[in-house]
Amino acid sequence: MTMNKLFSSLRSLLALLLLATVLAVTIGPGRAGDRGGADPLRGLVVLAYHEIAEPAQAVMPDYAVTPAHFRHQLDWLEAHGHHFVSVDQVMRARQGGRALPERPVLLSFDDGFRSTHDEVFPELKRRRAPAVIALVGKWMEPEGGTILFGDQPLARERLLSWEQVRELSRSGLVEVASHTYDLHHGIPANPQNNSEPAVVGRLYRPEGVYESEAAYAERLRADLARNADLLERQVGRRPRVIVWPYGRYNATASAMATREGLSVGLTLDDGANRSTVPLAGLRRVLMLNEMGDTAGLEAELALRRNDLGDTSRAQKVMHVDLDNIHDPDPAQTERNLALLLERIRAMGVNTVYLQAFADPDGDGAADAVYFPNRHVPMRADLFNHVAWEIRTRTQVRRLYAWMPVLAWTLPADHPAAGLKVVTLPSSTGHLTMGYPRLSPFEPKAMTVVREIYEDLSRRAIFDGLLFHDDVTLSDYEDASPAALRQYRRWGLPADPAAIRADDRLLGRWINLKTSRLDQITTDLAAVVCHNQPQLRTARNLYAQVVLNPHSEAWYSQSIDTSLKLYDFTAVMAMPYMEQAGDPEGFLKELVAAVRQLPGGLERVLFELQSTDWRTHRDLPSQELASQMALLYREGAHHLGYYPDNQSRGMPDPDSIRPVLAAHSSDPMLVASGGR
Repeated sequence: MTMNKLFSSLRSLLALLLLATVLAVTIGPGRAGDRGGADPLRGLVVLAYHEIAEPAQAVMPDYAVTPAHFRHQLDWLEAHGHHFVSVDQVMRARQGGRALPERPVLLSFDDGFRSTHDEVFPELKRRRAPAVIALVGKWMEPEGGTILFGDQPLARERLLSWEQVRELSRSGLVEVASHTYDLHHGIPANPQNNSEPAVVGRLYRPEGVYESEAAYAERLRADLARNADLLERQVGRRPRVIVWPYGRYNATASAMATREGLSVGLTLDDGANRSTVPLAGLRRVLMLNEMGDTAGLEAELALRRNDLGDTSRAQKVMHVDLDNIHDPDPAQTERNLALLLERIRAMGVNTVYLQAFADPDGDGAADAVYFPNRHVPMRADLFNHVAWEIRTRTQVRRLYAWMPVLAWTLPADHPAAGLKVVTLPSSTGHLTMGYPRLSPFEPKAMTVVREIYEDLSRRAIFDGLLFHDDVTLSDYEDASPAALRQYRRWGLPADPAAIRADDRLLGRWINLKTSRLDQITTDLAAVVCHNQPQLRTARNLYAQVVLNPHSEAWYSQSIDTSLKLYDFTAVMAMPYMEQAGDPEGFLKELVAAVRQLPGGLERVLFELQSTDWRTHRDLPSQELASQMALLYREGAHHLGYYPDNQSRGMPDPDSIRPVLAAHSSDPMLVASGGR
């Protein structure tokens, strides 16, 4: 098959996955909509074990569960009404057959350790418990000697023999799954030579180019086919389950797996396996040594059963300008990055909003980006490197790519460069957005933005998107030709002044513009979700949208809609930017207003300012810490600050960390009303 035919086939397969992807993005993890209707899987929990061994004897001690703890965990599950189920039962239930029993549990064992035969199999037989074992073909093919396990040599005898695999399979209890042939390792994925998971990373070649999307898809297809062929020869049955190495996958990987008959995919995604979760992306609980015998398991199952996700964990956010990390001298960039990592660790944050675009002139619009793309200059290929370093070398749990939606300054010769928002003169004194923006009513401009987001999603691994505060239109915008044509299609006058003169038309106009902007961000999230399947979304919103019911007309933003559409709404709780005479009173009023909204405190992140841009001064660290403490006392659950002025050491971690540390991020405490 030619590369062009392969890529055409891939696009067709991706289209089949789009609906589920869009639903997952629109509803979001843990949303109430995910709980509606009959659930044939009944909240299936999939447990991901590795080696069952004492840590001192284990290949990976952190991922080893002792034999005693393993037995206790199975005993606890049975004693508390859980039922072990098979892949067959799961597939039949999802296809409309018999629903799974109450509290179903699927056991899975990765990497093919010999302990799966010696320690696990006797327990499976004693309980008649089905299980899945996932095998890496390249590790299994040699009959003896030494294999390369990740970056370390490992005696082949530490893994199952083929005869043991066949014995497990013949029992009728064990499903043999693919764990890829040779994708359970890292590959160079950027110019800085970061080693990232081979399933999702695009190979960065020594000559300074990335592999094409067609070559990437073919690399995955060939590997999955090779392992499926190997397992069929050795076991007598072609696998139908793919267990993704490191839990990492994307729509391309899922499409290639489906093409090879691997219709069930096991990941390490968070959340419950509700009705909207496809069989190709079932979520698993990673079983760790630190979980002990049953306490850790019980806590994890409670989280999954109640679908408590990120919103139940206190988000503690550092908002980082990549412009402050980048330097023309690569060595200085690395020194800046080292300082950033040190500050992240010292501050104790668990989430980072990382700028993916460049705004060196400070006008709020992106002049360039920090990743390869098709439309705007690349200032440096840096975002992936910094994101990976933060995710692997600090305590940060979630990293969001901070991106503009409309505020793009395209090259002057770009065909869409002139397709901009037109702002009419205002006589009211209401704030109008100062950012230059592309018109949301210009299809050609929005296609450019979608392709920039798609390129970002292919070039980095991240957890979420933060949509910039440029997603706004005032009541004097947009008067571009495309916007006026759209108003006529909506049945409105093609004259904003005439619309504003009629309260009924004005209300309809506001709602339609707000919906248009939200639809654009939803579409962008769906595009990114192809490569970042468990994407979270956050949306910057102005404080006045929360405090003043009339402000939706000035911004085309709605706090009520935002709470429904995004995982988090990052409200700019910035008293000096708002010129509040009483900063503490302003913050109290803001929290009180959010508290009145359904799900408000659960989904709103209060973003404080660490710089007073009017006076060009850093806020004293103790003042910022006091504002954080005040927000927590008033009932805020999530908060962050912007910007981090690392070159000046502001804010001071010694002031901020104790306040953040005092607010628990333990979802079990949150669920029970504690802090």
